[in-house]
Amino acid sequence: MALTHNQFKVINALSQTAGLTQREIAETTGMALATVNVAMKECAEEGLLEDGRLTAKGMAALKPYAVDNAVILAAGLSSRFAPISYERPKGLLKVRGDVLIERQIKQLKAAGVNDIVIVVGYKKESFFYLEDKYGVKIVVNRAYAERNNNSSLMLVREILGNTYICSSDNYFEENPFESHVWKAYYSAEYSEGPTKEWCMQTKSHDRISKVTIGGSDAWYMIGHAYFDRAFSEHFREILEAEYDLPQTRDKLWENLYIEHLNEFDMTIRRYENPIIHEFDSLDELQEFDPLFLENLDSEIFDNIVAVLGCEKSEIHDVYPLKQGITNLSCHFATNDGEWVYRHPGIGTELLIDRNAEKAALETAAKLGLDDTFVFENPRRGWKISKFVVNCKNLDAHNGEQLDQAMRMARKLHESNAKVERSFSFYDEGRNYERSLLARGPISVNDWQEMSDQAAKLNEYLVADGGEPVLCHNDFFGLNFLIDEDGNTSLIDWEYAGMGDYANDFGTFCVCEQLSEDEMLQALTSYFDRTPTDVEWRHNLGQVGMAGWCWYAWSLLKESEGDNVGEWAYIYYRHAKTYLKKALDLYEAAGK
Repeated sequence: MALTHNQFKVINALSQTAGLTQREIAETTGMALATVNVAMKECAEEGLLEDGRLTAKGMAALKPYAVDNAVILAAGLSSRFAPISYERPKGLLKVRGDVLIERQIKQLKAAGVNDIVIVVGYKKESFFYLEDKYGVKIVVNRAYAERNNNSSLMLVREILGNTYICSSDNYFEENPFESHVWKAYYSAEYSEGPTKEWCMQTKSHDRISKVTIGGSDAWYMIGHAYFDRAFSEHFREILEAEYDLPQTRDKLWENLYIEHLNEFDMTIRRYENPIIHEFDSLDELQEFDPLFLENLDSEIFDNIVAVLGCEKSEIHDVYPLKQGITNLSCHFATNDGEWVYRHPGIGTELLIDRNAEKAALETAAKLGLDDTFVFENPRRGWKISKFVVNCKNLDAHNGEQLDQAMRMARKLHESNAKVERSFSFYDEGRNYERSLLARGPISVNDWQEMSDQAAKLNEYLVADGGEPVLCHNDFFGLNFLIDEDGNTSLIDWEYAGMGDYANDFGTFCVCEQLSEDEMLQALTSYFDRTPTDVEWRHNLGQVGMAGWCWYAWSLLKESEGDNVGEWAYIYYRHAKTYLKKALDLYEAAGK
């Protein structure tokens, strides 16, 4: 039989502790004494209680409300918790002496919930020990980087019943879990004043009727949720029906619930502050646990302390920066200033010559081209730089800034510095082409024509001669930082290597989409005079080669499932235009 909420509270309390008085039940459940009296009379009339004690029928009535299991979501990247998340998943951090996910497991088990499934993804092997230590089950989500947490629930959809849905990185000061729960709910805490959290409105019987992102003086979603069997059954239907839709890919499971809000009977479970803690930043965590950093076993923070000579306790204002293609970076501050920590991405050791990068960085620092560089460890690939406050990127269509970029390129090329790495658009492009062909034919109508043009143009460019010089090879506006005083630093030297001096001009013209008038202005600034016909066609040739090389790269990325957007066309158009134009100039000159 279905129990009313008050009947459930009474029977559940008596199942936990037999022989409770009405006053004790009121204290345990938070119900008014008169409400307890009415509920107990109803239960007695229906044969659920006899002389204030549970009958067999009462125990049977409680059984449908027993919690079946719990799912702990632990697959995510926790990117907002950089740089600590570069080393370990957030759920494995030790806070006030407890590992976050272990604390939850122990709280679940203390409540009688022993069937626990943990869905892992990022650094999945870090969680495997929990199987032996606590008897939990591990499910691996291989789509964790491409999809939001809807993919984790998709993997465990068949076991959803009366199920707790938890996040591995929550900290509960008091145990919020129970062996029996009356109805599906989402936990909540109250915000006085404005909040950016997901705020809930309710109707009768505390049923959630509306959810808004942001609000004021409101109860907001935080912590765990509970699915009862009715909720789980319908949610599974929606998840299966919408999972393969492109728009579902980036949705939280909560988004799916909110989009079908009126189809679910989910209530709000209010908790007084501050029982549930979600740490969105290191500063929040340090406020909760002032000794967190001091007790943290972290090579990253050890590196910071060793290089800057600071104390761990003074590191603050830590947050991730926009992530690049190859690396992870975060901002942090100490008493002496603001800094950037660069953590190497997975597999970058196969792509980047860190010794060459360090040599180039040291050269750039000596030449005054990069004032941000502090330290790099080439063996491990991490780097510390100064953070440029309120900086702007270079505007290549601003004549003065264009001139400055070209003068910086000339200064680098004339430095006589050398590194143990070479770079050629032609060689790079051929490597991308080989990788493409390994996947099958290149289904671009004019690819072979452009490839043949690149081969012929490369012969002309090589025949022009000239000693290789140190080039940046990623030379475009986003890698120039201009501070508030107008000082400019050229950053990101990962692809620096010895090559044709026109490499940097080629990349710059393509990525900044310069007109030919702007190209001429750039070369005039570079040479401090009007370029000769020989210099013009040579540099124009490297514009075509840069476009062809990066077009090959974009085709490879698209074949791997990435979306490079408009850049594929930008690269294509520069390759198509300037391979031919440069070849025509060489052939007109009788080369």
